[in-house]
Amino acid sequence: MQPNDFHIAVGHFEWRAIAGLGIAALVALALHFITFAIIRRVSRKTSSDSDDVFVRAVYQPSRWLFVLLVLMTGIQTIRLGPTIEKWWTIGSTMTLAALVGWLAWRIVGALKRIVEASADITVEDNLTARRRTTRVRILNRIAQVTILFLTIAFMLLAIPSVRAIGVTLVASAGLAALAVGAAAQPALKNLIAGIQMAFTEPIRLDDVVIVEGEWGWIEDIRLTYVIVRIWDDRRLVVPVSYFLEKPFQNWTRETSHLLGTVFIYVDHGADIGALRHAWVAAVQANERWDGRVAILQVTDHRPDGIELRGLLSARDAPVAWDLRCEVREAMMDFLRVKMPEAMVKERVRLDALPDKRADTAPPVGQL
Repeated sequence: MQPNDFHIAVGHFEWRAIAGLGIAALVALALHFITFAIIRRVSRKTSSDSDDVFVRAVYQPSRWLFVLLVLMTGIQTIRLGPTIEKWWTIGSTMTLAALVGWLAWRIVGALKRIVEASADITVEDNLTARRRTTRVRILNRIAQVTILFLTIAFMLLAIPSVRAIGVTLVASAGLAALAVGAAAQPALKNLIAGIQMAFTEPIRLDDVVIVEGEWGWIEDIRLTYVIVRIWDDRRLVVPVSYFLEKPFQNWTRETSHLLGTVFIYVDHGADIGALRHAWVAAVQANERWDGRVAILQVTDHRPDGIELRGLLSARDAPVAWDLRCEVREAMMDFLRVKMPEAMVKERVRLDALPDKRADTAPPVGQL
């Protein structure tokens, strides 16, 4: 801006209107403060904390947005110079886009916290809570990326030179889209897969899964990748598209209840009825059992023994693992102490062995 332009612009200022505009901004701040004070007082009387979270989220961006709208409305009554008016238009438009984006970002974050607060995934029966939390986290990240992209786009479009470049690029948008799509194909693939996962829900937070031969829990679901916490506290980072393209095991898809198996090998002469009674007693005596299934069956007959498969049930995968180990130990103690004859034995037919006495006997003439 040239000095002469500045003096001309200043000469055109209506100082009373500017002072009134400043007073209007202060009044706007005061009205905003009083309005939110009343809203806070009303929200404290409600039993839910959701309204408190929402009010805290929108307080700051709404205050400055309200002031900016008052300034943009009042500045129209003031005659500005062409240079100042140009820079005011660009600056106020960019600030408006930034404040609207900030307000939308805070609203999305508040909605996420409200849903997560109402969905407690720490309880035992948390299937519905995990479904809500998973969906809101994925949608929240998608909304954040969209808000950030649109905010930056509208801020840049407020600059005339950038707007002119954007209009020029529209003519070659097809080629640009092909180039960007080819370069960002993996990212776009996982982004679309993340949107699809939010509604199809092949996995949810805290699901027990087996991925790439590793047993673990779904710890976090990001927009393009998933973090699986393995049983030994390692972390497996998997692209989101993996869960839509490849098979994997989800042990808690519908419910966390599971059946566990224990294989026991005994001798052919073992008393199956006594073993079955001991199995049921060992399962029922364990506090980890959920009271649903306790069965022992003969599943195979081999030359060296009999295979018994025991089924037991527990409320979730970690409990089922501990229950299997403890019942297996109890059955081993039972076989060792009360039924040692049922232990697997290696049998050898003595009549099939060569007669060593015939080889060492002296000839008849030498007796």
